[in-house]
Amino acid sequence: DPHAWPLLAYLLTCCIYPLASSCAHTFSTMSTRARHICYFFDYAALSMYSLGSALAYSAYIFPEEWIDSTFHHCYVPMAVLNTVLSTSLSCYSRFLEVEHPRLSKASRTLAFVYPYLFDSIPLFYRFYLCMAEGCSEGSILLHYKHTVCAFLTCFIFASHLPERLAPGHFDYIGHSHQVFHVCGILGTHFQLEAIMLDMAERHSLALSLPPSSLQTLSSMAISMALSLAVITLCSLSLPFMPEP
Repeated sequence: DPHAWPLLAYLLTCCIYPLASSCAHTFSTMSTRARHICYFFDYAALSMYSLGSALAYSAYIFPEEWIDSTFHHCYVPMAVLNTVLSTSLSCYSRFLEVEHPRLSKASRTLAFVYPYLFDSIPLFYRFYLCMAEGCSEGSILLHYKHTVCAFLTCFIFASHLPERLAPGHFDYIGHSHQVFHVCGILGTHFQLEAIMLDMAERHSLALSLPPSSLQTLSSMAISMALSLAVITLCSLSLPFMPEP
């Protein structure tokens, strides 16, 4: 089904980012260099997930009145650019950890918050229409749940709760990074369910032609190639990173 290509791209990124995160946590103990490189790949996978979301949103989530608009045509190319910027900024943030830890944290948070906010512009507009005019779309509630989980994920990542309130009591169970991952995966689950409903509805209405397999795969390939180039450059620059 050619209509399913954006969904397949999105599903691929949904598999990649938890796998990359698991590998980063598993192999980062091998050495300091391995730790940095593992997390470079982790950040790149999260950036690819934002592109997968953008591809699915462009095909299935966009409001009907925005379809084939200038913004709709620029949406995926901008998402590709955001993927590269996100990977670059998040990887660079590791070079700031020793001398500027707060700036490093802020840069890393911005690297993932900005692509999410950009990807969600059509979704936020649909929320606005639902509040202003009312709606009966079955996917909206799921989108709300996904949005709540996304904001919880960001808040927990930035605040380091609950361990900052009781240091030493959440080292094994209940650490903010564990809660961060749980909220992230729950958000992806709700997002997937919502996208499936929107996809079925959009397919039945036949509002616009779906992007071709070439368009979908080329966006993924370009982003992946540029992200790998960023990872390679940052990995070669590791000898110049300040060490604690």
